[in-house]
Amino acid sequence: MNAAENGRASVTRVLLAGATGYIGRAVARELVRRHYEVVTIVREAAAGKTARNLEALRAQLPGCDVRVASVAEPAQLAAALEDVTIDAAVSCIASRNGAPADAWRVDCDANRNLLAAAQRAGASHFVLLSAICVQRPRLAFQHAKLAFEAALKESGITYSIVRPTAFFKSLAGQVDRVQAGRPFLVFGDGCATACKPISEADLAGFIVNCLEEPALANRILPVGGPGPALTPRAQGELLCTLAGRPTRIRRVSPKLFDAAIAVLAPLSRIIPSLEAKAEFARIGRYYATESMLLWDEAAQAYDAEATPSYGSETLKDYYARVLREGLVGQELGEQKLF
Repeated sequence: MNAAENGRASVTRVLLAGATGYIGRAVARELVRRHYEVVTIVREAAAGKTARNLEALRAQLPGCDVRVASVAEPAQLAAALEDVTIDAAVSCIASRNGAPADAWRVDCDANRNLLAAAQRAGASHFVLLSAICVQRPRLAFQHAKLAFEAALKESGITYSIVRPTAFFKSLAGQVDRVQAGRPFLVFGDGCATACKPISEADLAGFIVNCLEEPALANRILPVGGPGPALTPRAQGELLCTLAGRPTRIRRVSPKLFDAAIAVLAPLSRIIPSLEAKAEFARIGRYYATESMLLWDEAAQAYDAEATPSYGSETLKDYYARVLREGLVGQELGEQKLF
């Protein structure tokens, strides 16, 4: 049964970018599960240099038509899609590290390329995975995301801009610490910020819903997971309890980031390569001091109650699973703070 037979009108073939990423893989699985035809664009670095490597990647994306191209290269995109028409596009691409040059290249320019290619291939709907933190932009990647959001809204295509709160994966960085009996680290008292984290499967389901539910069209869509908002201290207490360890919380001053910025920012004017490091410090400070919840502009405060919830998997479920099965596929890599 194809998508049209399931009552999904004109959307049957979907172009997906970012399918090798954390959320993109989940979106690919959900699209296939719902019987869409899925065309994925993957980077040559992800596909590898040999036919064997490409086949291995295709095995990781079952049911998808895998095509190799860089979303940063319009000519490559055009060549990869020259023989296919699509009904909708979903972008799950994002800068890997948030450095200014990479952020503008990926979060803005590459998405512009993808939008143009999607429209040439016939797409009438574009779903963008953005982030809730763009509500109060202070960082390069936030401004880059907002620049593309504006371009998307002005393009004339039907759009859905999904702004999730924290991913479960982003809250897994201290699992190994706690299992080893070390304290859970929080900034300040651990209660100044909060989030409503959402699982990759639940977020993928919400993203695919955007292709099917008219009420989700031409809207900016903040979304969090089920249950109440959790502070970092509450996350630490939960993780320690589930791991069978005494609750040990250690405070870290967010002023450490201010000190790093004070040193790196002036030096970056002399040594440009330090600009990325200064931006990483700004990113760290931002996440240490800002909640990942809906911002109430009138009240000048984050509003946990107004932050929409979706899905069924809680952070407790997730922590229990990674404590039982390990962090395979959930590693933060260079994004890990602690």
